[in-house]
Amino acid sequence: MEMLKESDCNHHHHHQEDWMILQKSVKGLLFGNWEDKELAAKEIRRIAKKDLKRKKSMAQLGVIQPLVDMVGSDKLARQRLAVQALIELANGSSMNKLIMLESGILSKLPKKTDKLDEPARQDFAHLLLSLSSALSNIQFPSSSATRIIPFVVSILESSNNVDTKKLCLSALHNVSSQIESAGHLATSTGVISTLLRLSSSGENEEASEKALATLGNLVVTSTGRKALEGNPMVPENLIEILAWEEKPKCQELSAYLLMILAHQSSEQREKMAKGGIVPVLLEVALLGSPLAQKRALKLLQWFKDERQKRMGPHSGPQQLGRFSIDQGSPVNKRDEIGKKMMKNIVKQSLHRNMEVITRRASGGDASSKLKSLVISSSSKSLPY
Repeated sequence: MEMLKESDCNHHHHHQEDWMILQKSVKGLLFGNWEDKELAAKEIRRIAKKDLKRKKSMAQLGVIQPLVDMVGSDKLARQRLAVQALIELANGSSMNKLIMLESGILSKLPKKTDKLDEPARQDFAHLLLSLSSALSNIQFPSSSATRIIPFVVSILESSNNVDTKKLCLSALHNVSSQIESAGHLATSTGVISTLLRLSSSGENEEASEKALATLGNLVVTSTGRKALEGNPMVPENLIEILAWEEKPKCQELSAYLLMILAHQSSEQREKMAKGGIVPVLLEVALLGSPLAQKRALKLLQWFKDERQKRMGPHSGPQQLGRFSIDQGSPVNKRDEIGKKMMKNIVKQSLHRNMEVITRRASGGDASSKLKSLVISSSSKSLPY
């Protein structure tokens, strides 16, 4: 019992001590010289890390504005101390994030990220990720997104550190989740190319997934779709990702992007066919995750329909005839035949060298042969 009392006393003593240090730090931040401010920022970070309740009272004591002003300082070490204190204050408190945004934190970001060293880049990326997560909770002026985007993209392009990149990609993903900000993101210089490059670099699965998921948020907006359609890396790099058997989430996201792009554009479907998508889709339809399979089958159906449209009802023998002619058999039996065929086709294509098939598929003639093999005799449309 006495020991319990002693630990309570200690706790109370530390609490009192922290409170006194905090009061002194607030004074130092508001009225002290640079040395006082730097020391205060360190203490505020330490106390904020320890105590969630205290974070809220710190904001009420007015520490956020002077820390935000410190971020605008021209001395890197001082900037970083302020950023680190703000990261702790933002962590777990939407109200504190809102105060930071209202205090003009985004206008204090350094103009050039190449002057920052890697730890500083990571700190800034961390803070911006934290602030971007508040986008969905609060009514946010879209001008904020236009300030966050170029800064995050320039860190993303200048950093070689995977963790820093993941922080930046998560921040861009948050921005893309807001419909107003998604348009800004899609039209920002280099964003689409950077996301496509990172999605297919394969150096880190989580980074690829984040980049693809962000593109997934952009492709459903008209500006995002146009930007993707006009990008020289599309659809080749998405087809390449579609072939990543060991990364099912990336396959699913890539198939989703290809579906949206192919949906209303025969031009995109033609590019995909030339890029050798059909044999890759066949593999995914058999070996992919359930969701990737559904998406691959849906795409294959479109390529089959396209081919039938081109051939027309009377243009020579239709290889499809003998499988769909038997109208008497129930649908599920026809389904079975279709599935069996699909499996056989894919097995055959698996035994051959994938590259050879892709090369042949993009040679035109073989491409239509391959497409003619794509049979799904069910006309049910599959869910995305």
